[in-house]
Amino acid sequence: MHGWLPLVIQALTVAILLAAIGRRSRRWGVVWLPVALAVGAAMAAATYWVISSQGMSDDPAPNLLWVWIAVTGFAAVVFVAGWRNSGWGRRTASAVGLPMALLCAALALNLWVGYFPTVQTAWNQLTEGPLPDQADQATVVAMQSKHQVPAKGVVVPVNIDSSASGFKHRGELVYLPPAYFASNPAPHLPTLMMIGGEFNTPGDWLRAGNAIKTVDDYAAANGGNAPVLVFVDTGGAFNNDTECVNGPRGNSADHLTKDVVPFMESTYGVSTNRANWGLVGWSMGGTCAVDLATMHPDVFSTFEDIAGDLAPNSGNKQQTVDRLFGGDAAAYAAFDPTAVMTKHGRYQGISGWFAINGSAPSSGPTVVNAVNSNGTGLGGKDASVRLSDQAAAANKLCALGAANGIQCAVVTQPGKHDWPFADRAFTAALPWLAGQIGTPGVPRLGLPGATPLASHAQ
Repeated sequence: MHGWLPLVIQALTVAILLAAIGRRSRRWGVVWLPVALAVGAAMAAATYWVISSQGMSDDPAPNLLWVWIAVTGFAAVVFVAGWRNSGWGRRTASAVGLPMALLCAALALNLWVGYFPTVQTAWNQLTEGPLPDQADQATVVAMQSKHQVPAKGVVVPVNIDSSASGFKHRGELVYLPPAYFASNPAPHLPTLMMIGGEFNTPGDWLRAGNAIKTVDDYAAANGGNAPVLVFVDTGGAFNNDTECVNGPRGNSADHLTKDVVPFMESTYGVSTNRANWGLVGWSMGGTCAVDLATMHPDVFSTFEDIAGDLAPNSGNKQQTVDRLFGGDAAAYAAFDPTAVMTKHGRYQGISGWFAINGSAPSSGPTVVNAVNSNGTGLGGKDASVRLSDQAAAANKLCALGAANGIQCAVVTQPGKHDWPFADRAFTAALPWLAGQIGTPGVPRLGLPGATPLASHAQ
């Protein structure tokens, strides 16, 4: 994302495009050069409108993205209009300059979303390379039967039956900590459901979000004990934004609650107690985490919402109702966390960690607001913290949740709305999450600003 590579590619692209333009005729300068500039500006404006109208992000895109989109449109006109009357040198430069400009736009986009933190991450994703700690189900069975406890956890690709939901989904992934292999049958471990962002694959948390290293490090520090993680598919396709609801884009909510949860309980013997189930979601997934926890308190007890929205979001409210619910306002209300909490009333045994990105006075997390289930505060708002739209949503949801019995905290730390921030937010919250859902052998911690609670027995 950062460093010398993007800068070198951008500088090389500029040099190639300058060579493609070169010294051309007066007519070129009067006619085609303005056309190229206009096309580039139109492409940038159209892209900005699409992103804004679709409600893809509340975090502003870097100006560099619009610059390189404009340059890409400019390069396309140079390539098409300048091919006929150019020598092979300029033709070659224009042919190379167009994909290079596209690459620069992609690098600027990646700087915004943090989807590929490193070249290696990008290569593994694009080539569908093996995931960290990956093994197949036969290997898992063999290891368990031999009580072969690995030094690290194991990631297993799974195909979960969708008969209950009818939701067409991609293959999903399960992380089994070392403690899973200590006995046969396996212990009834707690589970975290991991949900990615709007444009996602089930493996994003593992590659872009670095979740496996995070949980492996946690297990290593706790004698092999960690939660089971299931990395779910909420869209069925990379560009199908369901916001984890049931609607025209698919019954995503039913898939997560009626397909995934029973599969994990029957296949991997995880705990069936709702106190041992939690949710972690990033961006759109954060919205999903709050939604699922408040709608299904009989299934989930704990959640981490990392920079999620106030409610399912696919544009403005009317666009969201139309796109996600086929125009059914009542269906929207059924998945609006504020409406759900207000209708439900008092919750028992539900807790949540809202992670938000922004400016903070130090490199560590800062408690913006923490509230007990009785509504009493645990920490004060730090005036030095700059709140984003997601922060405003988190504070509103936490306040409403606390008024209805949900213990919660809003925690901020430096960062942008990108995958590296999601990585850090999950790392910061994992000790609390693991203890809260009853991971054997680890302490049960209070939310930031609260008093630590009793440890779980081994």
